[in-house]
Amino acid sequence: MPEGDSLHRAARSLQVLVGERVEVETPHPRAAVKGLAERLDGRRLEQVEAVGKNLLLRFEGGLVLRSHLRMKGRWRVEPRGAERSGKPWLVLRGVEHEAVLWNGAVLELVGGRGAPRLGPDILGEPPDFATMLARLRGGSQARDVGDALLDQRLVAGIGNLWKAEALWEARLSPWRKLDEVDDAELRAVLEAAHTLMRAALDGPRPARHVYRRAGRLCPRCGGVVRSAPQGENARTAYWCPECQVGGNAPPS
Repeated sequence: MPEGDSLHRAARSLQVLVGERVEVETPHPRAAVKGLAERLDGRRLEQVEAVGKNLLLRFEGGLVLRSHLRMKGRWRVEPRGAERSGKPWLVLRGVEHEAVLWNGAVLELVGGRGAPRLGPDILGEPPDFATMLARLRGGSQARDVGDALLDQRLVAGIGNLWKAEALWEARLSPWRKLDEVDDAELRAVLEAAHTLMRAALDGPRPARHVYRRAGRLCPRCGGVVRSAPQGENARTAYWCPECQVGGNAPPS
């Protein structure tokens, strides 16, 4: 699933259309039935911003288009008139460029509300760590810290990849309960996530240490990296049980 850094990268690429009146098409039938082209065609695109895992496109007249990519969605910016096969969900055509959305998943007009019920963006500058901590402390403290980090209502933008890598950097097990972790430890995880994701946004993604490396050796201590489903949505957690200790991890 595209994570916060991917959405911020998409927002950067779409800046070439900001300020232009765009032609809007919805070639895919599932997008066409939403009536977006009829509402947006010919309007000026005033702003594009990423908020967590959401891309918000603000058009003149107070209309805001929210795009969430789920597992397979992708934005591409191409020269105007570029050839393509298949039916993208959305095409925004400017003077020289076209922004093309494939596998749109979530695409909706949200008025002036923007992205609802989201916590602070982990890639905010500066990141609002104080509010993130307050949100993490405001719910059940019996929750696994790894599961809580994926809750976009608490902290926006962290997905499974950066959850795993940030916890590894902070030497914190995803299976520790929130009430077993002090604020300094939680902040260290959030700071690691921000640093790693900012590095990925501004350059190549940092090397993975545990994500999708189950059965391989931990590059820090030589332990064997493990994986197991976690939380109600059974998202796979990756961790090194030798240097990320604590919590009631599933048995081997």
